[in-house]
Amino acid sequence: MTVLARIAFAFAACVAAGSALAQAFPSRPVRVIVPFPAGGTTDILARQISTELAARWGQAVIVDNKGGASGTIGSEMLVQSAPDGHTLMLTATHHVINPGLYKKLKYDTRADFTPIALIASVPNVLLVNPALPVSSVQELIKYAKDKPGTLSFGSTGIGGANHLAGELFKFSTGIEALHIPYKGAAPALNDLLGGQIPMMFDSLPGVIQQVRAGKLRALGVTTLKRAPAAPDIPTLDEAGVKGFEATAWFGLYAPGKMAPALAARLNADVIDVLKSAKIRGQFAEQGADPGALAQPEFTRFVDAEIVKWGKVITAANVKLD
Repeated sequence: MTVLARIAFAFAACVAAGSALAQAFPSRPVRVIVPFPAGGTTDILARQISTELAARWGQAVIVDNKGGASGTIGSEMLVQSAPDGHTLMLTATHHVINPGLYKKLKYDTRADFTPIALIASVPNVLLVNPALPVSSVQELIKYAKDKPGTLSFGSTGIGGANHLAGELFKFSTGIEALHIPYKGAAPALNDLLGGQIPMMFDSLPGVIQQVRAGKLRALGVTTLKRAPAAPDIPTLDEAGVKGFEATAWFGLYAPGKMAPALAARLNADVIDVLKSAKIRGQFAEQGADPGALAQPEFTRFVDAEIVKWGKVITAANVKLD
């Protein structure tokens, strides 16, 4: 057998093995790591998707919250898992931000993960505790400038999408505001509700119920168009911060070196679930737009986002405290 023939034979064997693995999946319960505490947007989306995937696959799909270190702890756990589809991770924009933020990650964000599917993209929203005496973006800016050094804002962690949204807001408006990082959306939100911090940016799905109940005041969304789930909230661009845009997105990942056939199978199943009326309805109520990218397209999107956020972090001189 020639060298080329042996290579062709080996390739065909790998393809066949990958196809068999895809057909046999799942053979046991599936674990979905969420690298943030329960209660945040990432957790909400993961539980909604997992319920539908469990029904589709005929196996339990268990959400496992492993928060800490801006999502890197959960990411490390995924990297250590077998690429057989039974351990996945649903995470936020932090995943593509962290390579630019951390000099020594314990994994390679490109090589050690298999991007599976874009789950959703959502607008962030600028929130204040109702005790803060402002009712609009312009009033907030005036308040911050009249009382320099008194305003702070929370986030899910240093370098996260909502932290960078806050930094962009400071830069765009010329205000001062102290950044206070938390270990996830839920603890930051709890302190915002309790008045320990006066403002923060957070994704709309995680806070829309508190806004509707009057427990938080929403001053503006970070997309250039109003969110269908909250059409009464103006965009920051409309509110006078021209050109302001900072959205968040959520993706599903598997360990690196997953068989292409299995990755394609997982992507197809997830996309079918995202197309369902139930999920589209649940997402719409929270202001989330379901993803629809094929697996290779999502991989290219992830690579482009890693480059983009790396440039933003460098330009903003964001550093770990």
